[in-house]
Amino acid sequence: MFKKILVANRGEIALRIMKTLREMDISTVSVHSDADINAAHRLFSDQSVYIGKSAPKESYLNMAAIIKAAKETGAEAIHPGYGFLSENADFAALCEKKKIVFIGPPAHVIKNLGDKTIARQIMIKSNVPVTPGMSEPETDISSLMKKAEELGYPVLIKAAAGGGGKGMRIVFKETDMKDACEAAEREASQAFGNGSIYLEKYLLKPRHVEIQILADTHGHVIHLLERECSIQRRYQKIIEESPSSALSDELRQAMGKAAVSAAKAAGYVNAGTVEFLLDMNNQFYFLEVNTRLQVEHPVTEMITGIDLVKHQIRIAAGEKLTLSQKDISAKGHAIECRIYGEDPENAFFPSPGKILFMKEPKGPGIRNDCGIYSGYTVPVEYDPILSKLVVHAENRELAIQRMIQALKDYVILGIKTPIPFLIDIMNSDAFKKGDTTTDFIDTHFPAWKPDKKDTALAYIAFIADELSKTVTQNPQSVKNSDFPTPWETIGFYRP
Repeated sequence: MFKKILVANRGEIALRIMKTLREMDISTVSVHSDADINAAHRLFSDQSVYIGKSAPKESYLNMAAIIKAAKETGAEAIHPGYGFLSENADFAALCEKKKIVFIGPPAHVIKNLGDKTIARQIMIKSNVPVTPGMSEPETDISSLMKKAEELGYPVLIKAAAGGGGKGMRIVFKETDMKDACEAAEREASQAFGNGSIYLEKYLLKPRHVEIQILADTHGHVIHLLERECSIQRRYQKIIEESPSSALSDELRQAMGKAAVSAAKAAGYVNAGTVEFLLDMNNQFYFLEVNTRLQVEHPVTEMITGIDLVKHQIRIAAGEKLTLSQKDISAKGHAIECRIYGEDPENAFFPSPGKILFMKEPKGPGIRNDCGIYSGYTVPVEYDPILSKLVVHAENRELAIQRMIQALKDYVILGIKTPIPFLIDIMNSDAFKKGDTTTDFIDTHFPAWKPDKKDTALAYIAFIADELSKTVTQNPQSVKNSDFPTPWETIGFYRP
């Protein structure tokens, strides 16, 4: 087993990984940029190495600097988390060249599955159902328009070399096709350095359902059930849950079997996610493979009791999977809400700045993977995710109730967050009924605005509470913690 691992990421995911490493008695090395000099992940790690300026390309995307940090600290392996270099085949290959273990799939697997058209070809050969569409990228507009006519509108333009909604356009009529293709090519080129695009048939009101997989280097592949990820904004997930209310036992088994087949066909190793679209007739179609740990992985951990990061590390160390498919079962229901520093009133525009005060929700069945603290300044340079709030309960109804209360108990002042928006989603009849399709927000919350009255009352209550503390307590004795120490509660004492 490894003695020291470098986590090539930041924020809440770096912290989450390092907590498992501590449990495994593995020393942790973090990396940080100028913007993250006071970041929680740097403060938590056993060692931290400065890798560059705030811009991602000069720090968290700087492969040479990260490899150098690993070599200088004696780290035997690198965990990339998600985002940044986690799905970069060149980085995985560089790690291998420099004799450092990359905790993820082999470089050639990342490369093949990172190209959406090659991934489709692999799935077709292994009889995994794919959405009708192209299996080769295309740049000629006339050819793309001809293919769109064959598929029938609406069609979906997708970037061949990336994901996350970049280079993606829905086209409902022929007259919009040329402009949409040109815009998608430009965006894909800027985001991935590759402007190649292709077409798929656009499915109306699909669900986004994904299957978590684990695969070792000895040929064993299992799935760890599904996650429902249909509630999205700008093609980015914001709420995930498991199990999916749309899946029967038979459909769950069929999708799990298809995910395992997909992983085997691709030669997959380590943790990954096979994503599907589920149409209104309960037909599922391959979407893509995420060759990394997912943001929503805690949902699976909560219902199965399995630490995915721990298994990632064991697999990377060459160990055999200690789990078989018959060992995997779900208990209860879990929901995750992503807490971003963004303004849901303003098209979810990022909201960086100083966090004046933060209070995390606590209680039975509540988990908050958090990368911030009171007084921390959320930088403008990176993805604005602050934390992942996860709840677990006996069933979906109780999980929804628990999440609503947890969100109400979550206080973040100084920046905008989608917490009020998430509460309204949880309280909506459509969500409670499980009517969760990828157009959920556009359909049910097209012009959402918060209840200003409730917001004002919350601020007044907080100010009143803070003022009462300054009157009734000695300010010098008050610590920034959830509970007072024994020395604070004992009162004046003279030995």
